[in-house]
Order: sequence, then C-alpha cells, then structure tokens
Amino acid sequence: MSTDPPGTGARPAGTPGEVFLAFLRLGLTSFGGPVAHLGYFRAEFVARRRWLGEAAYAELVALCGFLPGPASSQVGFALGLLRGGPWGGLAAWAGFTLPSALLLVLFATWAGSLGASPLGAGLLHGLKLVAVAVVAQAVWGMARTLTPDRPRAAIALLATALAALAPPAIGQVAAILLGAAAGLLLCREEEAGAPEPLAFGIPRRVGLACLALFAALLLLPPLLGPAAAVFDAFYRSGALVFGGGHVVLPLLRDAVVAPGWVSEDAFLAGYGAAQAVPGPLFTFAAYLGAALRPGPGGLLGAAVPLAAVFLPGLLLLVGALPFWNALRARPAARAAMRGANAAVVGLLGAALYDPVWTATVQRPADFVLAITGFLLLTLWKLPPLALVALGALAGIGVAALG
Repeated sequence: MSTDPPGTGARPAGTPGEVFLAFLRLGLTSFGGPVAHLGYFRAEFVARRRWLGEAAYAELVALCGFLPGPASSQVGFALGLLRGGPWGGLAAWAGFTLPSALLLVLFATWAGSLGASPLGAGLLHGLKLVAVAVVAQAVWGMARTLTPDRPRAAIALLATALAALAPPAIGQVAAILLGAAAGLLLCREEEAGAPEPLAFGIPRRVGLACLALFAALLLLPPLLGPAAAVFDAFYRSGALVFGGGHVVLPLLRDAVVAPGWVSEDAFLAGYGAAQAVPGPLFTFAAYLGAALRPGPGGLLGAAVPLAAVFLPGLLLLVGALPFWNALRARPAARAAMRGANAAVVGLLGAALYDPVWTATVQRPADFVLAITGFLLLTLWKLPPLALVALGALAGIGVAALG
C-alpha cells in the first residue's frame, strides 16, 4: 500500500470491492445515529485500516458538516472516493446504505397488516413514541452543541417560531437563510490558528458540473409535471437538510403526508422503525417510497426516493471539494454556518412539537412512555435499538391493558 495517504491527493490506493466490503460491515452494525457513525468511521479507517490520517479525517468531517445533506453518508462517500476513486465512492454509499434500506422496505410491506390487529396497532404506536424520545434527544444534544451562547439561542428561538407559524415551504428555508444572515452579524468570534488544507484531487470543472447538475435537478422536475413529482419531493427534502438526519423529518413529512401519499400514522411508525436499523437515517426514504399510495411499492417504489434523497448531498460534496479550502478559510463563511446550525436546532424543535408530539402523545400513558424513553436515551445512555424493543413491548402492553 502507498505510504502517501489519500487525503493528500494521491492516486486511489484501494479497489471498489475492498471499499464495498468495508462499508457493508459498518452498514450492518453501525447503530446510534450520525455522530456515532463518524466515530465508527474514525475507528475503522483512521485507527485500524489507516486509509488516511487523523488531521485529514477531521478536515473531511468539517467539510461535510458545512454542507446540506446527511453528514455521515457524505463522509463515507468521500472516504470511498479517496480510497477507490469514483466507483469507490459509490461502493461506500451502497455498502453503508443498502442494509438499512432493505430492512425498512421489508417493514413497509407488513406494517399495514400489522396495524389491523389491536396488539399490532399497539406495537406501531410504541414505535411512534420511540420517535418522540429520539427527536427530543436530538433537540437536546444539538442545542447543547450548536447554541452555546445567547445570540445562537436567540437564532434558534426565531427559527422555531418561523417553522411553527409560517407555511412549511416558506418557514424552513427562511429560518436557515435568516440564521445564516444573523450568524454573519452575531457569531464572528475569533478562532485560533488557520484551518489545515485537505486536497482531494477533484478538478474544478468536475466540481462545477456537479453544482450545475444539483441546480438543474432543483429547477427542472417541477416543470415535468406529475411524472417527476416523487423524485422532486425527495430530492428537495435532501437538498434542504442542515445538521443531520433527524432534520429531514419535517421536510419528508411535508413532502409525503401533506399530499396524501402516506398517512400520518404510517409516517411516524416508519420513523420509529428507522431507529431500530443500522446505517443512515436517510434510508427512511426507502420505507416511505415502499409505502407510497398509489405506487408500485416494494423495492421498485423505494428505489427512486432513496436515490433522490441522497443525491443532492453527494452532488454538493463533490461540487465543493475543489473550492473547500479557500471558502472555509474565510471568517464570514464560518460565522454564517454557526448561525445556520443554530437555526437547525429551532427547526428540529418545531418538528418535535408538530408532527411528532401532536400526532403521537394523546393520553397520559403516552406522555409517561415518551418521557421515560427520553431519559433512558439521555441519562442512562440506552442504545437506540434497545429503546425500540422496549417501546414496541410497551405499546403492546398498553394496548393489551386498554
């Protein structure tokens, strides 16, 4: 193996097959959400396999945290790109994504019949209560990290108000834009030292082509009418996500519940089930695609939403690689991202209220179970998979007693 690490711009040192197998193992075992995924990646590819150095990995995480999209999947794609070239990037995405996507498609095929029985309906309601606890934990954890001072707490509060009171299509985008603008004014604290450069070897023309394709796919599908409606809904959801997988929840809900493609109950049950599978939370789109009505269902119905929700983040990543070092060296860009990240906390807080809380917590027992799940996650550090199992059993128990 070459001693020149991929992070310095060397030729790919591995093969797509090697990359796929490495990420497939992680796709089958990586529970715990995007922050945990980044820890798994560091242990596997920095400490054990030594595909790149510690500094290069830190720069890669910083880049993906700056962009919209699923940060852990973007980091994984970039690691595959560095190790195995373009096919290596696709192999990394496939290995990490497909296991959870297939499991959620299977869940979508039998969730409808499951809900027809009282105990099955109780199980699904338990999964929805798990979603309440998981989103509440995400709000709590992100608030502690991304709103550590009064200016950013104020930005988050404003974003919450916009998301809760304005029409969804306007409020969410306006909150992020206003958060970035406020960050430029209020979040310009000085940082020690200059950022370390990270070279990917992507030509600027390739980056510009990816950015142009990203914009074209935002503009063209609405002009094509109903034939492109599903692709457009999931692509736009993936293009507007800052701050991690949970933030896609309100966007996907507006995309599929509002037009009647998926019921509110089915949406929240699937979101709860998504906590039980490894890999990226964005694979929730595969469940929604399989559950769309009308639609082909199964793997065919899941394929387009799954590809569409990941595509914008990956296009932006490849588009940004040639320009990242120059951009991130500017204090104004770092200040704007601090404000945008604070706004993300507000968006997620609004999503915790509607639809997660309003559609799920309907009686005192629901409130007790949701708060218990939140405390188990935050104070007792219970693994999400264990909480899913407890939530399903609790839902069945409440249904049996009721």
